Amino acid sequence: QVQVVESGGGLVQPGGSLRLSCAASGSGGIIYSMGWYRQTPGKKRELVGLMLNNGNTNYGRSLKDRFTVSRDNHQNTAYLQMNHLQLEDTATYYCNALITPSSPVYWGQGTQVTVSA
Repeated sequence: QVQVVESGGGLVQPGGSLRLSCAASGSGGIIYSMGWYRQTPGKKRELVGLMLNNGNTNYGRSLKDRFTVSRDNHQNTAYLQMNHLQLEDTATYYCNALITPSSPVYWGQGTQVTVSA
């Protein structure tokens, strides 16, 4: 069974930075895709960014300028570096893992990020 666990959330002031981590275990090999999504109450979960095992990335709307996804493939760990955080970045951030292109998606429980003065 694949388990996905996020960490690193917390309270940060506007303009600050935060780094989230995501550890996936139980895959039996290098995971095809690891991604970050975020969700606020009443809204649809949206893509923040994802990285494939070949290093290709995909980012949601205009987040690429401030957010960076990285991975350690052999550790099946993903990171989300968030800079210049804004109030509207407040959300629960979720990590997911896709073992192969056709496998089910495994989600973590989420980590809360609150941007507030």
